[in-house]
Amino acid sequence: MAHREGITTTPNDWTMVKASTLIEDQEVITIEGSLPVEEACNVLINNNISSAPVYDAHVKEVSNTSILHPRSYVGMFDYGDVIAYILLILQNMPPPGDEEEELDGQARENLTFEIKDILRRASEGEDVPVKLASDLSQKNPFYSILPEATLLSVVEEFAYGTHRVCVLNPDGSIKGILSQSTVARYISDNQRHFPDIECMMNKTLRQLGLGVSDVIAVNADSPVLDALALMSKHGISSVAVLGHMGVVLGNISMTDVKHVMKSYRHQLLWKTCFQFVSLVRTQQGIDDGQDRLPVFDVRLDTTLGFTVAKLLATKSHRVWVIDERERAIGVVSITDVMRAIASSAGVEIKPQSRQD
Repeated sequence: MAHREGITTTPNDWTMVKASTLIEDQEVITIEGSLPVEEACNVLINNNISSAPVYDAHVKEVSNTSILHPRSYVGMFDYGDVIAYILLILQNMPPPGDEEEELDGQARENLTFEIKDILRRASEGEDVPVKLASDLSQKNPFYSILPEATLLSVVEEFAYGTHRVCVLNPDGSIKGILSQSTVARYISDNQRHFPDIECMMNKTLRQLGLGVSDVIAVNADSPVLDALALMSKHGISSVAVLGHMGVVLGNISMTDVKHVMKSYRHQLLWKTCFQFVSLVRTQQGIDDGQDRLPVFDVRLDTTLGFTVAKLLATKSHRVWVIDERERAIGVVSITDVMRAIASSAGVEIKPQSRQD
């Protein structure tokens, strides 16, 4: 067998693989903090990424060389923050055409300084700099690790709900960004080298105790704004769209919000969820010439390996578990997968610290 860096046939060797080996030659897209939120969102859209580090423009002089100081990174900006921003600006406004409503005095008093600043700027027609909206969702803080950090330490971080970590160079610049999906793909692709992982991947969701959980969903005739509000409230990346008798008709994910931000199509927020799902599928077909299959067709007797393959193939963070009547009975998130992988290495995740 040909030797591959970081791979051996010894069980659990994956735990000692250097996390930085998974991000060789990665181009890191960053966003300057003064860029308006809408333009920052366009950076995500144009680069086909879901998140990017935000930095302050100031630099530190070191030996006559200008480098970005590590403390200049003020956070991460992702579609969760876009949703939080949209909700902050628009949720207290009626649908287009109605009279604008003001926040009541008590509600405004409870807002933080940063949020008040965002609302003031927006109400006065000013650009809102992305550094104010960075981690507005409070679900996407800036986490960093050193290149020598092990894959096990990263998986443990991901098992608590962190979605990505930045790998820093010695000078404080970012070497690359490691996501849950990148780690899941690495472990899935190389599972034959890790017997414990391969054994786990061949077990069903039912055997692993996965996939039976509360389903956070919206009715097909609910406005899109309700779906975004649910995602923001629960810190999740997608919600199921349910039709008659609880049958899953589709889902709305965080990244779908880019269709709202393109050309400032905020009127889409008052469309029904079913109308929005249909529009997104049509647009995806135009963008890549492919029909999109539903991402929610796993069952309790589906293996974890197949479920992970489905998550990776659809670039989703969650898949819905359905019963024989195609009703949603649970969900498996990529965070759940990270917990299962961590557990296989003997790591115990404290339930009270979990998030999705």
